[in-house]
Amino acid sequence: MQTENLIFLIIFVFAVGFFSYNLSKIIRNISLGKKKNRFDNPVRRSIILLKVAFGQTKILARPVSGILHAIVWWGFLVITVGTLEMAIDGVFGTERVFGFMDVFYRIVTASGDVMAVLILISCVLFLTRRHWVKVKRFSGKEIKKKSSVDATIALVIIIFLMISLLTMNLGYLGLHEHSFVGSYPISNLLLPYIQSWETESIELFHKVSWWSHIMLVLIFLNELPYSKHFHVIMSIPNVYFSNIEELGQMDNMASVKKEVELMMDPNADPYAAPPASAAPPERFGAKDVTDLNWIQLMNAYSCTECGRCTSECPANQTGKLLSPRKIMMDTRDRLKEVGKNIDKHGKDHVDNKSLLYDYIKPEEIWACNTCNACTQACPLNIDPLSIIVDLRRYLVMEESKVPGDLASMLTNIENNGAPWQFSPTDRFNWVNED
Repeated sequence: MQTENLIFLIIFVFAVGFFSYNLSKIIRNISLGKKKNRFDNPVRRSIILLKVAFGQTKILARPVSGILHAIVWWGFLVITVGTLEMAIDGVFGTERVFGFMDVFYRIVTASGDVMAVLILISCVLFLTRRHWVKVKRFSGKEIKKKSSVDATIALVIIIFLMISLLTMNLGYLGLHEHSFVGSYPISNLLLPYIQSWETESIELFHKVSWWSHIMLVLIFLNELPYSKHFHVIMSIPNVYFSNIEELGQMDNMASVKKEVELMMDPNADPYAAPPASAAPPERFGAKDVTDLNWIQLMNAYSCTECGRCTSECPANQTGKLLSPRKIMMDTRDRLKEVGKNIDKHGKDHVDNKSLLYDYIKPEEIWACNTCNACTQACPLNIDPLSIIVDLRRYLVMEESKVPGDLASMLTNIENNGAPWQFSPTDRFNWVNED
């Protein structure tokens, strides 16, 4: 192994190790959530995954930005093959190690060469939209300067990634003009610009481009866990494990269902004490992130902060405090805070803070119409409504805190079996009216 390969191996192992360390923390944080079975219907889930995650069908609902984003996503899928090849070449000192695949390799390299240009153009347009067009959904009280800086850094890194990929391919063609493997339609067009260079200059050009590209890949990889762009990795599992039932269908709380079944059972003793081995009763609804299930916590890490959910929210459009994007961002921020407390103080540490009240105010969640517009709009099938409903359940069932008009309705249901303030015996009096 040559010195250059050894240096690359050390850098590569360190970068992948650091990423794995951060990834393990994120997985640990998501695992703090309650159990939820989303391993059913693998065929249906796989179809949804192909359509939504790989086909980008939901993001194409807004054609202009959707097509640009889809190009970046599809391009990354193709270019990832080349990145894997570069890692192998860097460790073992080979060159274009996948070249033996012939036709497949030519398709992949040609696609990567073209996609590099399309991604480059897309990212320049994204930067223009973000900083000069001033798209409304990119703003909001929950969007801090850090989010905008984060997006800009990611776009700039991707732009230089594509430039270095093109110059690397160009240098490779310059060194192997008559013996190269693969197909490079864009780089071939640029080849005349370097054909007059000395061989040593082309070698240096290729080497600088190669190292620049692979270093940017490793930098971008380790930037992901610290930014909203972690959805690049989380999007696939998030879509696969997303809710596949009708959007209007809500889960029954198992603890409440058990109590109702006990009440309806004529043979049950309602005064019987639970067995000594019984687990302590769970909290109704959710007050903190540990009361949510792991799917909801994974949703929080998958949020791209694109604002499509909030832009479609009728409550937000009428000036109410609710922003579905803020719900997801607050959940993620609180989960990160809990994770840091575990790292610093241990898993039993109590910081006397919670998702509800410290991050999300009751006024926000009571503004929700439960229309599912946010869930329908999300390109990654994230479900902010499920978190809102669980927070509401806590307020109602644990703290008996509800808005006045809703309290009246609940009282009527309890006393009269209907939302209206009429006795059940008078319910059909309207039939006798002339």
